[in-house]
Amino acid sequence: MKVLIIDDEKNICLTVSNILNDEGYEVDSCYTAKCGLSMAEDGDPDVILLDVKLPDMNGIDVLAKLKKSQPGTPVLMISGNSGIADAVKAIKLGAFDFLEKPLSLPKVKLAISKALEFSQLAKELQRIRSENELNWEMIGNSSAIQDLNAIIDRIAPSNAKVLIQGESGTGKELVARLIHARSPRLGKPFIKFNSAAIPRELVESELFGYERGAFTGAQNRKRGKLEEADGGSLFLDEIGDMEPAAQAKILRVIQEGEFERVGGNLTHHIDVRIIAATNKDLATMVNNGSFREDLFYRLNVVPVFTPPLRKRKEDIPLLVRHFSVMVAAELSMRPKEFSPKALEFLAKPDYPGNVRELKNIIERIYLLCDKQLPEPFDLANMLPNAEINADMAEFWKATAAYADKKRDFEIRYLSTQLQLFGGSVSRTAEALGLQQSNLSRKLQELGIK
Repeated sequence: MKVLIIDDEKNICLTVSNILNDEGYEVDSCYTAKCGLSMAEDGDPDVILLDVKLPDMNGIDVLAKLKKSQPGTPVLMISGNSGIADAVKAIKLGAFDFLEKPLSLPKVKLAISKALEFSQLAKELQRIRSENELNWEMIGNSSAIQDLNAIIDRIAPSNAKVLIQGESGTGKELVARLIHARSPRLGKPFIKFNSAAIPRELVESELFGYERGAFTGAQNRKRGKLEEADGGSLFLDEIGDMEPAAQAKILRVIQEGEFERVGGNLTHHIDVRIIAATNKDLATMVNNGSFREDLFYRLNVVPVFTPPLRKRKEDIPLLVRHFSVMVAAELSMRPKEFSPKALEFLAKPDYPGNVRELKNIIERIYLLCDKQLPEPFDLANMLPNAEINADMAEFWKATAAYADKKRDFEIRYLSTQLQLFGGSVSRTAEALGLQQSNLSRKLQELGIK
């Protein structure tokens, strides 16, 4: 743990430094505000001790600057003759504590210990809020999901690199988070880096961070995703889209556990577990030269494949119920109930977008279907590619009053035709040989939107 002391009294700096060094802390000292601000930015301390009276700037003003540049770093104010007003102002600005001179070294050690504990708790709370790991679970009882869960349980306790491969929407990020959550690194950061979502020119600076002045606009030093993941896991999503230059540098991180920030020459050592994912065929990309062969073999220590939804359709009813509860909570709506026929109907499509597409369809049903208990016909417009032959067979077999059956047929037929023509009343009317005004009137009469 790093401690930075900013105080113009050299004897205090020396005494406190010696005591804290004996306690195992790494300590730096500065005698001016200018030096302290620079050291705080470059040295990334875990705790700062700041004197209220400095030769070149008031300590309260320095505190205000520190809370902007280092918002997560606890600052302990120290003073020999400041009044209660300064103490109140310092606390309001975000100081963790206010210590009076002459310093009691046991009190200093205790205050630093509490500040570090508070800082760690704050980081942990932020991590839990952002990740909410309790929501990450694998839904399904199919053999494919059981096998996938078994693989995750087997590899999670190790530090082995993992390459997750599968189609878009099959849950590759979920698998990565479960590997992290079931590993000894639980409680440490899980940092995601999406190679496809970052502009080409920003990939290296986002991944490795940069030093102040490294390029135009780099006014302050910035930690990259690698440093943020130190001690935890780094999830490299869409690794197949990573730039060749970044591929070479991430290879060095995997091999040696070290890197330099953009614009810097200081080597940083980190302990990070690498989990990568892609929906591309990396082996083919290696053969055509678009992906580094050495990086592929470094990442592909443990290959994991996420099955497409069409290969585990027996899981769809469970997924529908799971997403139904989730979407209802998100939209603050009463959960809908799906009949066995509705669940069977929802299990018919192949879902090229996989689980992600299914979740989107459940949300669409909540937004567009007014019925609390949707039936297959209510869902037909939600699934453009659904096969409804089985449902139609039941429709023709069912005995009902002719007028009711006729109305039901018209609703089904016109709804399907509207769907085929993208909801365009004019195009549908033209295709069916009807006047647009007559079709509009009929749609209104049947309650078709």
